[in-house]
Amino acid sequence: MYTKIDIQGHRGCRGLMPENTIPAFLHAIDLGVHTLELDVVATKEGVVIVSHEPFFNHEIASGPKGEEITKENEKNYNMYNMSIDEIKSMDVGKKLHPRFPLQKKIGVVKPTLGEMVISVETYVETNNLTGINYNIEIKREPQNDDVFHPKMQMFADLVCEELRSLKILERTTVQCFDVETLKYIHEKYAEIDLVYLVLDTNTFNENISNLGFIPAVYSPHFKLVTPELVEYGNLKQMKIIPWTVNEEEDIHAMINLNVDGIISDYPDKLIEIIESKEM
Repeated sequence: MYTKIDIQGHRGCRGLMPENTIPAFLHAIDLGVHTLELDVVATKEGVVIVSHEPFFNHEIASGPKGEEITKENEKNYNMYNMSIDEIKSMDVGKKLHPRFPLQKKIGVVKPTLGEMVISVETYVETNNLTGINYNIEIKREPQNDDVFHPKMQMFADLVCEELRSLKILERTTVQCFDVETLKYIHEKYAEIDLVYLVLDTNTFNENISNLGFIPAVYSPHFKLVTPELVEYGNLKQMKIIPWTVNEEEDIHAMINLNVDGIISDYPDKLIEIIESKEM
């Protein structure tokens, strides 16, 4: 019954390893995830970087010489205006995370999307593992065009063309909160399965009407998942995959609602619960 659930490691496995880093993705694979969930931003030079924010978040980052990054100055470290060498000089793994105390602390930098995918594909092939899937979020906010990331079309093209060149399109979904981005990709890259990320109080009918097409996946915050939403997804042949489900009680609730997948910072916990239910 539960083997159909797509187990997605959020930002690799943020509860256990520094988020959106190659060690986190490889560890998630070792745990047994089906899909690596990650975020991408882009520099002015057109380099796609794996990162949740377009700047260096004060919770995870330190400067080249170990200098403190604060909430007040973090946006000064804007990757859109930084060279790849400058980005690679920043550590994102040694700082104690205030919300994820179990995270292993290691010195690590933000990878490019290409570096991340090549590392994962090499690891999978070397260890004779089943091919891994990717769920990649384009972090676009309209007000930040040409400030923290390229304009929408350029940003979407950078990501989609790189995915095509990396030859992983058939194992990749592209997700976004931004409807404009999803509509553009739907029209230009019809072969890409899209995920509509949702965090609002609109009904799913209103959201789908606003989007204008049925996406491959509807991905709401887990508290927005209802039996009616799951039924609607089944009717429309649209998967329901909630984010970010970390507490045991909530994981059980999502499984009992028969969602198609679960995104979690603790894929080890998610896998353990699914396996226990199967037994």
